[in-house]
Amino acid sequence: MILVENEEKYFEFIRELRNHSQVKEGFIQQRHIPLCKHLKFMEKYGNLYYICLVQNNPAGFVGQINGDIRVAVHPDFQGQGVGTFMINELMKLHPEAAARVKLENEASIKLFERCGFKKKYYILER
Repeated sequence: MILVENEEKYFEFIRELRNHSQVKEGFIQQRHIPLCKHLKFMEKYGNLYYICLVQNNPAGFVGQINGDIRVAVHPDFQGQGVGTFMINELMKLHPEAAARVKLENEASIKLFERCGFKKKYYILER
């Protein structure tokens, strides 16, 4: 596994993974992301993302925007340590980053706890 800087050639991988039915339910915002909106987002924030490659195949992405970690692992690579690897590598680059995770997203909570994160706050919404 290696973590590489995001490039334009990975933009569509990120969008497809973010829109994947098994992945998007874990995100706070679950709307479908159209190509035009995603490209604008990547123009602004693409340099803050990294891609995890497993045998030269994109397996997931990780990044941080304003200190908030964004992470997703393709379902074909889940359970293989990709998420843990990406979080640990990101924290070497951005030790101040934090995770906001939905309470019902147990997989993400366990991932961040494996990487040494502790629950500090509850954000309650109506």
